[in-house]
Amino acid sequence: MSIWEAYALDKDIRFRGSSGGTLTALNEWLLASGQIDSVVVAAASESSPEKTESSAVRTRSDIVRATGSRYAPTANAAAADVDNPASAVVGKPCEISALRALAKSRDQRSPLLLSFFCAGVPSQHATNSLIHELGVDDGADLAALRYRGHGWPGDFYVEDTRGNSARTSYDVSWGQHLGPAVQQRCKLCPDGVGESADISAGDFWRADSDGYPDFTDQDGLSVLIARTRRGEEIIRRAAEEGVIAVRAIDPDAVAAVQPFQVVRRATLLGRMVGSRLAGHPTPRYRGFRLRRLSMRSPLRTLRAMAGTFRRARRW
Repeated sequence: MSIWEAYALDKDIRFRGSSGGTLTALNEWLLASGQIDSVVVAAASESSPEKTESSAVRTRSDIVRATGSRYAPTANAAAADVDNPASAVVGKPCEISALRALAKSRDQRSPLLLSFFCAGVPSQHATNSLIHELGVDDGADLAALRYRGHGWPGDFYVEDTRGNSARTSYDVSWGQHLGPAVQQRCKLCPDGVGESADISAGDFWRADSDGYPDFTDQDGLSVLIARTRRGEEIIRRAAEEGVIAVRAIDPDAVAAVQPFQVVRRATLLGRMVGSRLAGHPTPRYRGFRLRRLSMRSPLRTLRAMAGTFRRARRW
């Protein structure tokens, strides 16, 4: 329906957020204004912050506590009340797709569905390994762990209960530890941008001419995509009421700073063929124009097919 550059006007939410804090700001406003009665979020476990828990929350403090990405396994869809259209769910694109399909199969209105750009879910072992590599004692109890935020893109930060802390950049944490540990199923996913959501959000990076993001710490910016009339109405009302700042942008501007999402869709057919040639079953997708997209980048598709075939033979 529409695409926006956006950020939360609440400075604390924008600072804590992984990009512009927009999903947190929208959820806080929707709840405070009575437009929803609960929202499912993922947040650090209070008893074990290195782990991530999913729950339906109803207070501003719980929403703000869940600000920021969690690059670890979660099950937000399992915590959703599919029969309550006055609730909201923030989930990975795959979870949102499932909830949308479930509501459609029951011929009922879904909860408000909010998603984000996703590059896949890393193993919990990757988080544990990174904590260890940063020098935090394996036997220490943790007091806090965040993957991003407190600036944009923000650092991976861990602190134990004795006051010892360590951090590393997002470029290192994701690029060298978490990203390589993304589960194989995610590598065959056709939707990293939340196409089934009412609203999806992502990083609106400042990037070089090749699309590589500038990870210099700065004020966060989100891209917000309204994918339904319901989503667009919410974004416009939130902007009018001073919850978020928005500026209309062109789809090509988003593609230019999200080259990973563009390439992953264009080469997905090649990865699926490579997996099948190695003897592994793959999902069947409809409506994603995978064949047409693969023809636009035939060399990349062939390389993706060959690489997947080589890796798949070792599974």
